[in-house]
Amino acid sequence: MLDHYLTIREEGQHEINVQKSRFICTIARAYSEEEAQSFIAKIKKEYWNATHNCSAYLIGDRSEFQKASDDGEPIGTAGIPMLEVLKKKNLQNIVVLVTRYFGGTKLGAGGLIRAYGSAVSEACHEIGIVERILATLVSFTVSYSQLGKFENALAQKNYSIADKQFTDVVTLSVFVDEDDIDPFLAWMTEVSNGQIHCTLGEKKYYERDVSQ
Repeated sequence: MLDHYLTIREEGQHEINVQKSRFICTIARAYSEEEAQSFIAKIKKEYWNATHNCSAYLIGDRSEFQKASDDGEPIGTAGIPMLEVLKKKNLQNIVVLVTRYFGGTKLGAGGLIRAYGSAVSEACHEIGIVERILATLVSFTVSYSQLGKFENALAQKNYSIADKQFTDVVTLSVFVDEDDIDPFLAWMTEVSNGQIHCTLGEKKYYERDVSQ
């Protein structure tokens, strides 16, 4: 598992128009080739009457699974430019399909490359990019009267709460980066005057928005 990587915030769609041709970009996360191919098949079925349904994906911790399809456009003018946008933005575990409805004006090789690349780039910008960060879940319990104090303390330190469990006490699970575990435990001891016992749990990804 990667310590961190960039990907799309959520599945989404964005359309641009170039010389009366419609370019509809649909983009999503995918964690296997099977998942990416299933997504492509679903979107192609939805836009069965389109002139072209070009696709690309990057899958795996080292982007070891890559594929690009021009779907009838001149070779190298659609799938590869789409794939290159994903690479330039350092995105991983992602699949994209650009549907084209021909508007009557031929764009030429250069125009097609720009159009398909722009469709993907603008979709990424509109939908948003997140960084997924692998962290350890650190859990501890507090009383109801202490909850506000610890929530405020965590917020001031920019720690994200992954989960809250309410019983006779409140159990908080907090995302803590691997290299920050010891400082976090020391800080918790200080904040609680040694009254809080922390338990290290599973590793899990959390996400934060980044500008692209």
